[in-house]
Amino acid sequence: MSDPSAVTLDPERLREDFPILKQTVHDGLPLVYLDNAASTQRPRQVTEAISSIDETCYANVHRGIHVFSERTTDAYEQSRKTVARLVGAERAEEIIFTSGTTAAINLVARSWGDTELSAGDEILLTVMEHHSNIIPWQQLAERTGAVIRWVDIDDRGRLDMDSLKARLNERTRLLAITAVSNVLGTINPLAEIISLAHQQGALVLVDAAQAVPHMPINVEQLDVDFLAFSGHKMVGPSGVGAFYAKASLLEKMPPFLGGGGMIHQVTKEGFEASDGPSRFEAGTPPISQVLGLAAAVDYLEQIGLPAIHQHEQQLAAAACEQLGRIDRLRLLGPGGDEASGVVGFLVEGIHPHDLAQALDSQGVAIRAGHHCAMPLHDRLDIPASCRASFYLYNTLDEVTQLATAIEKACTVFGG
Repeated sequence: MSDPSAVTLDPERLREDFPILKQTVHDGLPLVYLDNAASTQRPRQVTEAISSIDETCYANVHRGIHVFSERTTDAYEQSRKTVARLVGAERAEEIIFTSGTTAAINLVARSWGDTELSAGDEILLTVMEHHSNIIPWQQLAERTGAVIRWVDIDDRGRLDMDSLKARLNERTRLLAITAVSNVLGTINPLAEIISLAHQQGALVLVDAAQAVPHMPINVEQLDVDFLAFSGHKMVGPSGVGAFYAKASLLEKMPPFLGGGGMIHQVTKEGFEASDGPSRFEAGTPPISQVLGLAAAVDYLEQIGLPAIHQHEQQLAAAACEQLGRIDRLRLLGPGGDEASGVVGFLVEGIHPHDLAQALDSQGVAIRAGHHCAMPLHDRLDIPASCRASFYLYNTLDEVTQLATAIEKACTVFGG
């Protein structure tokens, strides 16, 4: 792990930007919010950006010639450039706005997948994928006759690279993989993985919902083909996300959704789709949310993704150390430099749902369940797990509060 002394991020100062974190719960308990892998909180800078557009110049984009529409259109397209800058895309036209990561993956499955795949082609998935990066490919396989193959993990929760190499072959058309496991916190070695896939002629889609908000990602350096992420996991609004695709791929992909905004011309005989990102953004887009997403990007870049990543790893390391001293508690995932700010765990004799409820009664908010990753839990031979996930506004004191709350719950439940 990187030297913690090099971290310049000050969570106490940043917490001033998040009024929601100041409230108390359950008759005066301070709120300890550790459910950031599900959704993060939004700072004033983001909520004010959304309010500003709604209160000063809201209008539909692209088609209007009045001043409000022109202002909003300019801001909307500037947001596309902002998101492109965040992920290192050379062209803003390679960024498509969607409702989130799930919608982006479905778009690729429908547009690229329905066009390019046929019976016998193989789609490679890993057992650590979120359902959003499983179900669209299962549906695609049902439509086309393509075959899904699976890459395993090792006993520490890391991707089994031997399993990956063994399953990649000339029939592999796509590898769909998460950058970071939302259960184990495992950070996958994307550069190596993408290179191996490309050597076999396969494209790579990366689910970066747990990566883009937390660490630097550069699509050009990675040479990734598709990359998707969501606003609500990166101090941005819900209902908006984005995906990157290489221009050479987008040019060949037919539009998935039809309607206003995605056409160049419509006649009674048919239609001609527009060029550029708009061909994939049918209907009225989430205008205020897109501008809020750009404000979230500005906020994160001002702090610095390297500092955020290092801060989260410092908190996760402290959590693993403190939780590791608790009897009956089992940590999940590799930890250390190979993991993000996600810490998964189980306590023997206490169901994860019961433990989460016990922690909530003490003001500590975590997540419990299968985390939309049932195949991974099957691989781990557990029905559910607990997850504490840290972000830029969490503190070392909150790590201690988490550990104390778990110890109290263990005492209450006995065993």
